[in-house]
Amino acid sequence: MKTLRLPLILLVLIALAALPWYGSDTLVQFGISTLLLAVLAQGWNIIGGYTGYPSFGNSVFFGLGAYGVGIAMVQWQLPFAVGMAFGVALAVVFAVLLGIPVLRLKGHYFAIATLALAQIMAAIVSNVPLAGQNIGLVLPPLNDDRMFYELSLILLVAATLTVWWLTRSRFGFGLIAIRENEEGAVVMGVDTTRYKVLAFVLAGIFSALAGGIQAYWITFLDPASAFDITLNVKMIIMAVFGGPGTILGPIVGSFILSAISELLSSEITSIAGLFFGIVIVVAVVLMPRGLADVVQRFHKLGWRYFVDNIRTNRI
Repeated sequence: MKTLRLPLILLVLIALAALPWYGSDTLVQFGISTLLLAVLAQGWNIIGGYTGYPSFGNSVFFGLGAYGVGIAMVQWQLPFAVGMAFGVALAVVFAVLLGIPVLRLKGHYFAIATLALAQIMAAIVSNVPLAGQNIGLVLPPLNDDRMFYELSLILLVAATLTVWWLTRSRFGFGLIAIRENEEGAVVMGVDTTRYKVLAFVLAGIFSALAGGIQAYWITFLDPASAFDITLNVKMIIMAVFGGPGTILGPIVGSFILSAISELLSSEITSIAGLFFGIVIVVAVVLMPRGLADVVQRFHKLGWRYFVDNIRTNRI
């Protein structure tokens, strides 16, 4: 089974890379948004899935990356690549300055502490003239969906390879040790503060790059859209649905949920708004470890897998 995994992944990657040449414009645009959501889910997977810290503040990094590109291109007339670097720099500085104090909190205290970050940052940016305040910024248009699609795919591959490296590196083992037993990790000699901050920074880098691509693709930027808290909810749901703490789980979750959400939005709009709420309940009660765990254990336990989870996670 494992011998077939790599060729299958390569075939899927080739098919995705070729999509702009055989797919419709609508499909390519859907692909861009889905790939960027997968990047965000994979970035959250680093801090939430492998480190065990459920961050609700990763959308702040997305917004900082978007504003880095917007400010560089609109206010300073600099190239897109410079704007991406500026956005990443903003995200890294923010992750370090915020991560050192906030990552000392644990569990729901950490989640609550990060929950309001997006709204706070939106309020700050809306009062900064360089960022366009509440009016926002209009970026120079570039009608090249193929380029944005390929950039998004490359970014997703880079994020996934980084997660794959985590599963085989000392740094990644340290993050897993923190997730399983942080006190035990300290006893084993893991510098937990440094590891957690680095994981937060790594998640912030990929989120910021996704935000930069999104900003240039959409060509409009304002505080409400850049620091949208629902974006953070989506990336968490997609990672949890696919399987947190796995390499491909967040990607599979993003692709499946994005496709279903898009179908419901176009066919049954009244249900589309409730979709992610339903997914949360299903994921928490029936498969708290995501689809990846279902694939691994269902053939052994059968339907008892879901029965056991319902008993354990009953409300």
